[in-house]
Amino acid sequence: MTSQPTANNSGVRRLVAVVLALWLALVFLLGARGAFIRPPESPPLPILFGVAVPLICFFMAYTGSAAFRSFILSADLRLLTAIQAWRAGGLGFLALEAHSLLPGLFAWPAGLGDIAIGITAPWVMLALIHRPTFGASRVFMVWNLLGILDLIVAVTAGTLSSGFVPGLVGPVTTAPMAQLPLVLIPAYFVPLFIMCHVTALCQARRLVAPQPSVEGL
Repeated sequence: MTSQPTANNSGVRRLVAVVLALWLALVFLLGARGAFIRPPESPPLPILFGVAVPLICFFMAYTGSAAFRSFILSADLRLLTAIQAWRAGGLGFLALEAHSLLPGLFAWPAGLGDIAIGITAPWVMLALIHRPTFGASRVFMVWNLLGILDLIVAVTAGTLSSGFVPGLVGPVTTAPMAQLPLVLIPAYFVPLFIMCHVTALCQARRLVAPQPSVEGL
C-alpha cells in the first residue's frame, strides 16, 4: 500500500528538479539578454514579475496537486533549513555598498537580514537533528516567518531604491541587481528561499495540528 505514494513522490521529485533547472536557465538567459533592465525612472517590473510568478506557480501547484502537496509535506526540514545558510552571503550587499555599487537603503536591511538568517540556519538545523519535535516549536515557526519577512523587506527596499522614486536615493541605485550575476538573487534565489520557508511552515503547521481522535473505533 505504500509503494504508490513513494513512486509518486519520486516522480514529483524528478519533475521539481527539472523545473528548478529550467527556471535557473531561463533567468540566466533573460539576464544575459538584459530583459530585467529598466530605465531608472521606471519601476523594476521585470524583477517583480521574476519574484512573483514562481511563487504564484508554487502556491497553485500546492493547492491544486495532491502529489505535489504530498511531496512538500514530506520534504526534509533539515535540508530546507540548511539551504538558508547560503543567505550569510548577504555580506556581499554590504561590500557592494561600501564600494558605492549599491545604495545603503537596500544593502543594509537586505544584507543584515540575510546574514542573521544565514548564520542562524546551522543552529536551527542542528536543533532539528537532535530534536525532531523542534519542527513543531514556536521558535522554528518564528524563525521561518522572520526569514520571509527579511526577503519581503529586501524586495521592497530594492524596488524603492531602483531610482523611480525621485529624491529617495542618489546616483547609486539597485540597477546592478537587474544584471548578471546579481539578477539571479531576486529572480531565482529570493522566491526559492521563500518556497523553502513556506514548505517548512506547512510542515510545522501539520505537526502542531491536533490529531484526530480514535475513540469509538
